Amino acid sequence: MRISTLPTIYGEKVVIRLLKEEGTVFSFRDLGMRGSTLKKFEEASLKPNGMLLVTGPTGSGKTVTLASALSKLNTVRVNIITLEDPVEIRVPGVNQVQVNPQAGLTFADGLRSFLRQDPNIIMVGEIRDGETAELAVHAALTGHLVLSTLHTNSAAGALPRLLDMGVENFLLASTVNAILAQRLVRKVCQDCKEEYEPPEEIQNSIKKVMQEIETNKVLLGRDPEIAKELKAFSESSKVKLSRGKGCPKCGNTGYRGRIGIFELLYMTDEIARLVIERAPTQAIHDEAIKLGMLTLIQDGYLRVVEGITTLEEVLRVAK
Repeated sequence: MRISTLPTIYGEKVVIRLLKEEGTVFSFRDLGMRGSTLKKFEEASLKPNGMLLVTGPTGSGKTVTLASALSKLNTVRVNIITLEDPVEIRVPGVNQVQVNPQAGLTFADGLRSFLRQDPNIIMVGEIRDGETAELAVHAALTGHLVLSTLHTNSAAGALPRLLDMGVENFLLASTVNAILAQRLVRKVCQDCKEEYEPPEEIQNSIKKVMQEIETNKVLLGRDPEIAKELKAFSESSKVKLSRGKGCPKCGNTGYRGRIGIFELLYMTDEIARLVIERAPTQAIHDEAIKLGMLTLIQDGYLRVVEGITTLEEVLRVAK
């Protein structure tokens, strides 16, 4: 448990964050990745150098995704070092270091020391300032694979954010392999799951998003899984969604377990050109969609249509 206390005028306020059992790592598919997102994320993580960033708000599962990536990359042939605050998930065989500002071990100082430890892969818990961002980029430039997290709302938003931190645009364009944005949604309880027909305005909203995905020919061309799902959706006469009625197994909430929804921005020549031109977030986002990116909202709606989660959950985390 991670416990934080705060003195308020009415007494002590306490927040307890429950952490998974140590050593809990998942396969990328278990996390909720699939299709071209899964393929491209695996491709980016297997590159010998460059940066792989995971973005999202606090509690969106970024640390679990990175721990799962490290677990997959961890072999006797590579030296992996992590710098975290704090170390939440222990990965056997990985050298995990906890930052300690009182002793002078900050993210920036730790990164400087790491480069003398002959690592192949470096994981930095979070890029919080310009100094850490610059050191991470230089580590990626000098032949290391750098994994880290960033607090931005979308995958495209990470690039202007790093530029704002003072990272040179040409360095950023040549070092970033991919950026994954993610959120966690609750899954419909399988024991009390029921199908229902939503109101017309919700059906229209779902059909609109599905049509947006259908127009993305680049995405459908390389993702037969989604193409097949869209075909089944268009052939059905009515939109049927799922929800949990509530039962003792899910504590009468209608939800049990969580799954991730994702959008992956893969660095291409077109995206690199926009970074060098210091283009705004929206321009980068639009270009990434043209190049076949599935957005967070679209991935969430696909999960709704599959009956895995509810529309309320997707809108709660992604809107």
